[in-house]
Amino acid sequence: MTLLLGPPSSGKSTLIRALTGKLDKHLKVTFKSPYLEKCCYYIAYALLLQLSSVTIQVSGNITYCGHKFSEFCPERTSAYVSQYYLHNAEMTVRETLNFSRRCLGIGGRYDMLAEISRRECDAGIKPDPEIDAFMKATAMQGPETNIITDVALKVLALDTCADIIIGDEIIRGISGGQMRSVTTGEMLTGPARALLMDEMSTGLDSASTFRIINFLRQLVHLMISLLQPPPETYNLFDDIVLLSEGYIVYHGPRENILEFFEASGFRCPERKEVADFLEEVTSKNDQQQYWYLNEEPYQHVSVPEFAERSKSFHIGQQMLEELHIPFEKTKTHPAALTTIRNAVSNWELLKVVMSGEKLLMKRNSFLYIFKVIQLIIIALVTMTVFLKTKMPHGQISDGTKFLGTLTFNLLTIMMNGRAELYLTIKRLPVFYKQRDYSFFPAWNFGLANIKVPISLVEATVWVVITYFGMGFAPGAGRYPKSMNQIHTFYIDV
Repeated sequence: MTLLLGPPSSGKSTLIRALTGKLDKHLKVTFKSPYLEKCCYYIAYALLLQLSSVTIQVSGNITYCGHKFSEFCPERTSAYVSQYYLHNAEMTVRETLNFSRRCLGIGGRYDMLAEISRRECDAGIKPDPEIDAFMKATAMQGPETNIITDVALKVLALDTCADIIIGDEIIRGISGGQMRSVTTGEMLTGPARALLMDEMSTGLDSASTFRIINFLRQLVHLMISLLQPPPETYNLFDDIVLLSEGYIVYHGPRENILEFFEASGFRCPERKEVADFLEEVTSKNDQQQYWYLNEEPYQHVSVPEFAERSKSFHIGQQMLEELHIPFEKTKTHPAALTTIRNAVSNWELLKVVMSGEKLLMKRNSFLYIFKVIQLIIIALVTMTVFLKTKMPHGQISDGTKFLGTLTFNLLTIMMNGRAELYLTIKRLPVFYKQRDYSFFPAWNFGLANIKVPISLVEATVWVVITYFGMGFAPGAGRYPKSMNQIHTFYIDV
């Protein structure tokens, strides 16, 4: 478990996004001052809209077990948990987690279970019945409810609000901290075993943060960025990555980080939390209070100097020696990296997305019923205006009234469907998030989101009420049967 620390705007979020392959591959960064040219690309990315003049192209590779991003699917191998929560407001907490679980699939759980069973048989081990039943239940794909969802709800303390809708600015639902837990639970229900979480403790109390991280460390490899973690949560981590101004100030075991700063002349007071000390010791305004070498005058140590000292520190030298030895790809287990973007078949994903659309339409049923009733009232009023007994017949000039009526009918049907425009735009952020997290391909959402049945019902209701009441042709024989008749009609006109 790795804790990513650093003051605001130090590049924590962009670093995590880079490790999960979510940064723009064609990112270009611009700078104003020569000093900023020394900063890492993720600092410049945060200031991209405000800087201009010199252009630097981002370059470099990130590898997992010696494999580049192009050789596997990083979105399936690792899961990125954003600091922003985007969910469908009309769905409950349980329905949201079940939807993500069905979209993400079980991954390699079934193969892992088969491998464990084979090794247990070879070693003559009889598994515990309850653990064996739990492992088999987690490897089941397809049902709408699963034990994985129940475990995630219990661990994240969401079981008390499992059947409450999430809500948004308009619809009242769960609290902000619970929404943050739902964002984490969406990724926990998937098969990824490397989680990169961006400030997951926002909105949570210290006890909930400790409980969640203590549970996650039993399941997955973690890299989490936290702001001011409590001491008991800080002690759960194995490694610390300290960022400041785009530089890696320290990267190594948690037990040696205070030793590194003491070697530079800074000591953490006894009553000061270590996490707060680490975020302040690199600041120019707060650094002097931690200087403990009274016999020597205080000298400000800049962030680049800390970064250079970390390379000469014994932990940094040990890490550099390890990185100089390339990782052999042959040592990678086949289940360590996922090469398939969508673990579930396209047909199954389409059924899952359509079931979600059906659920959302059911929750918004009042809107559709109101639209139909409104359409019926407008149709009755329109029919009385263009009543059959008042519509003239027999003259070509009277056709303009029928053409006007047809135009009004068409515009009414089109305007009645504008309510869907708001719902679609409102759901776009959630769709972009689910698409980027490989929940489903974009065409699945587009195909399932087509409201053709609703449009057909609205058109049928309008035509049944207005067509014969306005005096349109009762049979198809009144219409031209060929292009010649159409040409003759226009010549007569």
